[in-house]
Formats: sequence, C-alpha cells, structure tokens
Amino acid sequence: MTGHEAAFEFSYPSERRAEAIERAVAPEVGEIEGDRSRASVSRAGATLSVTIEATDLVALRAGMNTWCSLVSVAERVAESANRSET
Repeated sequence: MTGHEAAFEFSYPSERRAEAIERAVAPEVGEIEGDRSRASVSRAGATLSVTIEATDLVALRAGMNTWCSLVSVAERVAESANRSET
C-alpha cells in the first residue's frame, strides 16, 4: 500500500504489560482493515509499535483513531486487571 504512514510507539513499565497489550490488539490486524488502510503491530521488549499505512489522509486519520483507541482500551483493561490482582 502506498501513500501515507503513521507509526506509534507505546512504552510500558514491563515487558509483561507490553505483551498483554500486544495480545489484546494484535488479533485486530487484518480484521478491521479496509481497501484504503492496513496496520501492523509489533513489540520489542516493553515497547509496542503500531504502524498504519493508508492510501489517503482521511483513511490514515481513521486508522490512527481506531488503533489508538484500541490500545487505550487494552491499557485500561490491563490496568484494571492489575489493580484487582493486588
């Protein structure tokens, strides 16, 4: 896919937390993509990377909003689970 790209890195206090977030959002890769955008998710240690590619700026903005929201929800769930474990 050509056109536009945005890359986000999310850093966490531990690899375990980053892995939990990765496992939560990675299944969405390929499931919510359209003809105009696609995303990839990867992790290196405690850092999660999300890259969105799009054919146009409107699709890029939509993809950015979607993926940032997905990561945000996963972070809130992980935080909630962490609080209930303590």
